Amino acid sequence: MTTTKTESRLLVRFGADSRVGVVAGGGRLPEAVADALEAQGARPYVVLVAGEADPAGPLAAHDHSSMELEHFASLVPLLKRNGVTHVVLAGEIKRRPRLSKMRMNFSILATLPRIALELTLGDDGLLRAVLRYIERRGIKVVGAHEVVPELVAAEGCLTKAQPQKPDWRDIDTAREAAEAIGALDIGQGAVAIGGRVIALEGIEGTDGLLARVKDLRSHGRLAGRMRGVLVKCAKPGQEARADLPSIGPNTVEMAHAAGLAGIAVEAGHSLVLDGPAMIERADALGLFVIGLPAKGSTP
Repeated sequence: MTTTKTESRLLVRFGADSRVGVVAGGGRLPEAVADALEAQGARPYVVLVAGEADPAGPLAAHDHSSMELEHFASLVPLLKRNGVTHVVLAGEIKRRPRLSKMRMNFSILATLPRIALELTLGDDGLLRAVLRYIERRGIKVVGAHEVVPELVAAEGCLTKAQPQKPDWRDIDTAREAAEAIGALDIGQGAVAIGGRVIALEGIEGTDGLLARVKDLRSHGRLAGRMRGVLVKCAKPGQEARADLPSIGPNTVEMAHAAGLAGIAVEAGHSLVLDGPAMIERADALGLFVIGLPAKGSTP
């Protein structure tokens, strides 16, 4: 595998003897990764996570198989049987595996105490354990942002609408809250309205967070409070090869339905899916979408 720099981001090139697997959860990210691999001539092998990836969607056009989340022990043997040398973990996994239903093999049994411990911790801890397990068995894990660097959020406003002065107070407030829950490995997003945090992302993800904000408005709990901002940023020390914060057209739709004025993400550490469509829809709805400088970066 060789690498080159593109706009200061890592772009991965795979050799002729490489084959890349894509473990596909829900959402558009796995499709973007698989399409980029095809464009590079690196024919992907897709593992559809049952209950998450759509078995009748575009991913089914690639060489693929399906796997229950509890059958994780069969993942590495499955990848190796299909000649996979590198793997990308992409897409949403909305639940954790049930230990009582996990299919075991010797290697899983040997690492079960560590996996059980990681299951009691946050998502990032569990992801690190999964990545270690795969790489110790000879398959290199690659981040989606390395395969599709054009998805990485750029710094600056992406839309016609721009944050107003009160929005910057909400952005700062929500970002501080998002970083705080990220440090606890709880979530990646927060919503602030009127300079006050009103909702934090939990296990239900960003869609659930925005649905709660919409409910608060419809129940009159936010009466008289207009605008508001969703901020998403990477957790401190986040494992960048899996679960980077992401937004897309659906995020814009749900933010608008929740009555928010816009969305802010951490540039360089977040993904923008279906960027042109997302920006077009945000412009049509009058929402702003902005990439914030990473903390510690030079203005």
